[in-house]
Amino acid sequence: MGTAAVVSCALLLTGCGGGDDAAKPDVRHKPVSMAGKGAAQLPVPSGKGSKVDDDFNGDGAPDLVLDDLVHSGHGDDAGIGVVYGSESGLRPGARQLLSARTNGARTKGELPAAFESEASCDLDKDGFTDLLVSTDPPYDGQGQPPVPLQILFGSPKGLSGKAVKVQVPKQSRIGNDWSDQPVCGDFDGDGANDLVLHASGARLTFLRGPFKRTGAPRAAGKPLAAPGNDLVTGKAVDVDRDGYDDVLVRKAAGASGAAAGALVLGGPKGPAETGVLFPAGTDTAFGRFGKGKGTDAAIAGPKGVALRYDVPGTQRASMESRNVAVDTGDLDGDGLSELILSGGSSGDGGGTGEVRVFRGRTTGLDKNASRLVNPSAKGTTQVLAVADFDGDKRADLVLRTYRGDAEDTGDAEDTVGVYPGVKVDLVSGKPQVTFSTAEFLALGEGD
Repeated sequence: MGTAAVVSCALLLTGCGGGDDAAKPDVRHKPVSMAGKGAAQLPVPSGKGSKVDDDFNGDGAPDLVLDDLVHSGHGDDAGIGVVYGSESGLRPGARQLLSARTNGARTKGELPAAFESEASCDLDKDGFTDLLVSTDPPYDGQGQPPVPLQILFGSPKGLSGKAVKVQVPKQSRIGNDWSDQPVCGDFDGDGANDLVLHASGARLTFLRGPFKRTGAPRAAGKPLAAPGNDLVTGKAVDVDRDGYDDVLVRKAAGASGAAAGALVLGGPKGPAETGVLFPAGTDTAFGRFGKGKGTDAAIAGPKGVALRYDVPGTQRASMESRNVAVDTGDLDGDGLSELILSGGSSGDGGGTGEVRVFRGRTTGLDKNASRLVNPSAKGTTQVLAVADFDGDKRADLVLRTYRGDAEDTGDAEDTVGVYPGVKVDLVSGKPQVTFSTAEFLALGEGD
């Protein structure tokens, strides 16, 4: 497949096996605090290219992308932070700040005011993950707006240089909507990552990879018809395991924030066939919880979490957690996914400061076997990533706890913690590393 695994983790599917780690302690899981001190700046490790997801410098270790950076000044875009990984985990000192001023491409002579990460995958097939960034190019409201997406290409030095604009051919656009909400995946099964964008109404723009360094796709045709309205940003997943990535679309959200969704199946011509329909929800995550050999789905909504086993099968279950965010990952290394709930107003998901993890078993998700992660930092907690950062074949949980207004980070404080996955308890109660996103602004590269 060539599917990239982000950092946005809502559609993360993992299935790694792990050995018995009970015989000796794992020294990599000793907490190392960087919060409040500011880790000493380290150079970005140089790599030769890899097939690891989110590996911008190609050294074989996944990296972490951070959008909401704590900074001084209201309404300003502080940029995008990147923490580079190593064989023993994320290294907060090896950090990088990407900004519109330093890295953005100009439109009509103007730099973008907004500069936010959207998706990541190796678009040019050179072994280095690339980052898709959303901007706000000038637009007078007449006719089709310019494409707001730009690409920062990975390299042995990581993400560097100026971004290039994604080129969307005229025949691949329809109406006067923005070409946005990118999803990476190998939708046509040729081994190269493609892009699917929102076109207009129930239409998708399919751009075939690999991409050129100019931002141009290998090929692109007319917009594809698909149910729904807006794409769910995140990662594509090969749900039916036929060798073609699939993409989730959804209708416009109602007053509750929930919207009905549908799976559009990939094939030799790209994502063109409607698959299973999903109930209205606010968040969706795919994994393998264990009740069968297929891919499972968890759909969060105002009334609880609906579970669909063996999508597009009909085995169904539900959980009472309301208004939660859902993520998945194999935290204990047994080849099955755990379900991770964060936020929420009541029920299993608890309050805004804690995260609950439910174990996957061969009989299905065990709603009676859960692990509560309650970060020592006070505030609202969100899941940033679920991935194996330390190379032990178990996914780790990256949490950000913030105090203040998350939408206006000028008055906020935060702590990012990396909680290692463990075999028995699913996830460590103490973080391996902690740091604050405020440390990125010390680099002096922001706007």
